[in-house]
Amino acid sequence: MSLKYIKAIKEDAALLIEIYNASFYDDYIKYGECPAYGRSRERMEESIDKFPKFIIYYDNIPIGVISVENRGGGEYYLGCLCVIPKYQGKGIGAQAVKYMLGYFKDWSKITLITPVDKVENINFYTKKCGFIVNGTDMDGNVKVVHFLMER
Repeated sequence: MSLKYIKAIKEDAALLIEIYNASFYDDYIKYGECPAYGRSRERMEESIDKFPKFIIYYDNIPIGVISVENRGGGEYYLGCLCVIPKYQGKGIGAQAVKYMLGYFKDWSKITLITPVDKVENINFYTKKCGFIVNGTDMDGNVKVVHFLMER
């Protein structure tokens, strides 16, 4: 398995939308909403400007995205980690988290959220990536879990 990460630019907006939509379609259907699904090109371009996104390539095929917001002082927010369903379960997400930890060398705290009923996500972030659960909250009509990693 050959993985590489390429920092997204505005011209990648259509590709990112395609990856996000493929990755988050099931969430959109399940919850009736998903902030990562159905973005306009303009909104994705704005997001690329504000929050660095890295396109995950598997054997030169774009199959995922990791997006991290620098909140300053070594604090980062993992806004999106997605892998197209066909490529899930191959360790790609765990490798992307490792890449992120190496790329943002000054990190001292990383947070993220995911729906509380997505047991596979909770297990992934806690058992494979080393995050701890740091509470729950409501995001729209979806109950979410907050995760934390500190060093």
